[in-house]
Amino acid sequence: MQDQFNIDKERLTGCTESHLVKWPGLLADATSGVERAVPSSSNLLVHRAVVEPLAALCEQAAQQGFDLRLCSSFRSFDRQLKIWNDKISGLRPVFDDSGAPLDLTQLSEWQQVQAVMRWSALPGASRHHWGTDFDIYDAAAVDARYQIQLVPEEVEGSGVFAPLHDWLDTSVLAGSGFYRPYAQDHGGIAPERWHISYRPVADSYAAQLTVEVLAERLARANILNKVTVLAHLDELFQRYIFVSG
Repeated sequence: MQDQFNIDKERLTGCTESHLVKWPGLLADATSGVERAVPSSSNLLVHRAVVEPLAALCEQAAQQGFDLRLCSSFRSFDRQLKIWNDKISGLRPVFDDSGAPLDLTQLSEWQQVQAVMRWSALPGASRHHWGTDFDIYDAAAVDARYQIQLVPEEVEGSGVFAPLHDWLDTSVLAGSGFYRPYAQDHGGIAPERWHISYRPVADSYAAQLTVEVLAERLARANILNKVTVLAHLDELFQRYIFVSG
């Protein structure tokens, strides 16, 4: 696979869509050659090498009565930058671990950066830049009016999407190539059970995203708290960006 060798910096940091295709799309059946529509809730972008395994995962889920949909896939650098700047400036809420909103004006810039990175990726460092990572839900468990929150209460215990994730953990993920990069809390990014990644492709991207690549891209960006971010980038990379599992 070409992406296992040299992945350009634009792909690594979400500044191009050259590696992506539309989801849903038309997928040729391996035996009949007949094209079929891949189910999804909206017209999203995914890495071209992930279309087949993701479609297979959706089909497996459908056989069990789940309607596995994507609510987030590729996210560009510019989109992640807007989320970041909106949170730092107070236009979007930032929460603590208990779900209570934080007043960032009462925090130092370094504390603000850490608070935002608990729940949101640094622009240029989001796994969603690669088209290999997805936030998922079960459309069969809710009606069309339901507003997806992407919070632990939805995916754990008696949560509305917990049955899908329990099934994935017990029956599917280990043999599908997909895994949960944020399954455990290591003190950096909060656990995200709704986030899955296609390891055979994502690992190639993760291995080539470095502090130097990220610093170069951020230095050219209009990102709030830039001086603080760049001054602590080595620490941020190890704590919030480099994820092994």
